[in-house]
Amino acid sequence: MNPFFLTSKSQNPPVSGYSPNPSHLSVRVATSADLLGLTDVLAESFHSRIGVLGWIYPILRLGIYEDLRNRLANSPDYYVCLVAVSSSSPGGSVNQSPTTTDVLVGTVEMGLRSPNVWIASRSRQFPYLSNLAVHPEYRRLGVAQQLLSRCELIAKQWGYSQLYLHVLEDNHPAKRLYFKAGYRLAEIDRAWNSMLFGQPKRLFMRKTLKT
Repeated sequence: MNPFFLTSKSQNPPVSGYSPNPSHLSVRVATSADLLGLTDVLAESFHSRIGVLGWIYPILRLGIYEDLRNRLANSPDYYVCLVAVSSSSPGGSVNQSPTTTDVLVGTVEMGLRSPNVWIASRSRQFPYLSNLAVHPEYRRLGVAQQLLSRCELIAKQWGYSQLYLHVLEDNHPAKRLYFKAGYRLAEIDRAWNSMLFGQPKRLFMRKTLKT
């Protein structure tokens, strides 16, 4: 049986009404064993189950799973997928029992990107963040900040002094997060779909890393 079709509860137990202690969060590099947890976090963060979208949610979730599986299996040298895990128990204390599974609560990916498809030289590439996501029940607990901080450390280890990302202009919570983390507007992408169909513009943001 394809492990994707196993229930996600085997990876992430129910956490309704439970807020973990941020001190019990840790960030590490993702492995193939994290695929189901990663899929859950990204699907819950980026796709709605309301109305007709609920009917196609399983298909979208399957697409996320397959894309992640391929990226983790065929990742280039300058690529990393990080996960944030909570080791807190619902009782509010750390439970180190071997029967307790850490809960995957957030993720982010970072790789190198070129200014355009015609420039492949690494000297012109820059580290770029994507798919920053925190499970809805674990937001406002410092998870995203820890993921961003780890990406900054890795970018400096790669030899870079700046870090880039995109955010939609109408995603106000994400914009507040990035501004608070030190990102500033580099340019506004003027894509054809935003001009013709009134879709929100993408903001290209940059942070200069402290040495």
